[in-house]
Amino acid sequence: MAISFKGAHFPPDVILMGVRWYVAYPLSTRHVEELMEERGVEVDHSTINRWVIKYSPQLEEAFHRHKRPVWVSWRMDETSSKVKGEWRSLYRAVDKQGQTIDFLLTEQRDEHAAKRFLTKAIRRHGVPEKITIDGSAANKAAITSYNEEHGTAIEIRQIKYLNNIVEQDHRGVKRVTRPMLGFKSFDAAQDTLVGIELMHMLKKRQMVVEAGAESLTAAELFSSLAA
Repeated sequence: MAISFKGAHFPPDVILMGVRWYVAYPLSTRHVEELMEERGVEVDHSTINRWVIKYSPQLEEAFHRHKRPVWVSWRMDETSSKVKGEWRSLYRAVDKQGQTIDFLLTEQRDEHAAKRFLTKAIRRHGVPEKITIDGSAANKAAITSYNEEHGTAIEIRQIKYLNNIVEQDHRGVKRVTRPMLGFKSFDAAQDTLVGIELMHMLKKRQMVVEAGAESLTAAELFSSLAA
């Protein structure tokens, strides 16, 4: 289903350009406002922020209908993002090839939060054969609890160097969030991170495309999600 821009005061291509710039590059909304002005588009930075919050989840939903399958060996870790002046946990997982599996922003960093993330990832991608984590007791407890509750047999591996791939992958997200200097609300943070993670996945070529469209850039793929 195409994304609806009904009621928008700007053309869809202008909205998508503003959203993409903000979630793809280390820019503040004021930077995006200036870039838009240079191209003859007068739009306030607060409007750009509203676009990101409104359209990022819709674009991600469209993306998941075309997302490439992931491998059954996962690397799970958490990083952090500042919301209203406080650090919140961003759970993330990639497969052994570095392809993003899923992500979730949580207010706490504990077994319950880790299990929420794990359940979300499995609901979308199925049960993995093994999950590599660092020394986190909460993550280990979450996987163990999931196995006991669902009768699964996910192997838990605590091997630090094997988790380097997900720790390095955090950088692609942190690079974009750093100039934002934190988020004003939890919901806004989650929706913005959805857009950032979406663009990160498109850059990693995680979208299945039709024959002949393999050369499309990440920017072109991003815009195609609204069609």
